[in-house]
Amino acid sequence: MSADQVAGLLRQSAPQVLAALVRRYGHFDSAEDAVQEALLAAATQWPVHGVPDNPRAWLITVASRRLTDLLRSEQARKQREETVARRALPQDWLTPAADRQPTDSDDTLILLFLCCHPSLSPPSQVALTLRAVGGLTTAEIARAFLVPEPTMTKRIGRAKKTIKDSGVPFAPPGPGDRDARLAAVLRVLYLIFTEGYAATAGARLHRVELSTEAIRLTRLVHRLLPDDAEVAGLLALLLLTDARRESRTGPGGELVPMQEQDRGRWHAEFIAEGIALLTAALPRGVPGPYQLQAAIAALHDEAPSYPDTDWPQIMLLYERLLALVDNPMIALNHAVAVAMARGPQAGLKLVDGLEADARIADDHRLHAVRAHLLETTGDVAAARAAYLLAAQKTMSLPQQRYLNTRAARLGDLPTSG
Repeated sequence: MSADQVAGLLRQSAPQVLAALVRRYGHFDSAEDAVQEALLAAATQWPVHGVPDNPRAWLITVASRRLTDLLRSEQARKQREETVARRALPQDWLTPAADRQPTDSDDTLILLFLCCHPSLSPPSQVALTLRAVGGLTTAEIARAFLVPEPTMTKRIGRAKKTIKDSGVPFAPPGPGDRDARLAAVLRVLYLIFTEGYAATAGARLHRVELSTEAIRLTRLVHRLLPDDAEVAGLLALLLLTDARRESRTGPGGELVPMQEQDRGRWHAEFIAEGIALLTAALPRGVPGPYQLQAAIAALHDEAPSYPDTDWPQIMLLYERLLALVDNPMIALNHAVAVAMARGPQAGLKLVDGLEADARIADDHRLHAVRAHLLETTGDVAAARAAYLLAAQKTMSLPQQRYLNTRAARLGDLPTSG
């Protein structure tokens, strides 16, 4: 097995090994350290000596031994040693995992629930999920979110300490907490995807490693909860959205808006899979927010052209979505749909109303939409000013260049930005 294949196997196994240790020992932070040392040992030894017959059992054994050492070292007291001894591993770790442990998949889901602990902030939930379940290194997560590695190390450390101090056991949430915790997991996966699909800062429009990881983890949750319609809806939404990713940039990495994209470059397999997931999920009950957003994405993907998009239907879907979710970005997208269905003035009226919402008033996307609608009405001067204002408010270089270019087309400004 090549080094790349070993790396892939280790990444796949890491969350299951971590989940097994946390379930049996607790001590999330120490267990994570022990797993990382086991992964390092495997990465060093397996390419030379070969992969064990049961890689996961090997990793659990090595990590468990290391965890036992860490616990004894930390406590350095007989009571802790006796506690660790009472929880000592059975002698059957080389038994095939399927025979020994029927709940590995459940463990992975519980690990996701744990990483999305309600006492953690959304950024900490995202970071811990990528670290513990996604298998990304702290350095990789820091690069993806454009923060120094020490900053991300502290964020992840604080998150693990918060979980430790909370005393929450490694177990499925109770019936009263399950829905809220699953909603937090889905929200974190959506946030990871969104940052990967439309990076908020930096020189690249996309951070493919994040959007790809979000899809992988959402597939995992869907596999564990195949009958949950909102899980299926989220996976459909991510696939239907990511299907357009390659066409969103031109040869020089410049942003290409949807109305100018080559639809022949859209990922047909992702579209087909997303629509199949959505078709199966919608009849199961009243559609939730992710299913509604997936339905909107499907209408975009199935339209033969931008003008031929079913804008009245998209407008109605956004209205249903707004009845469920108080989200200013959804309201802004609704305004765009209204403008396409009923004319730019109707859309501008809604955009103007959003200025009073502090959550979006300073967001470049609000000003970019206003600029586009003003340009459509023929108010060139106001559109040009709105494009420039939007460019000033975004930290994404591709977005800045695109917005400054739009402003330059309406005046004499340079096109670089």
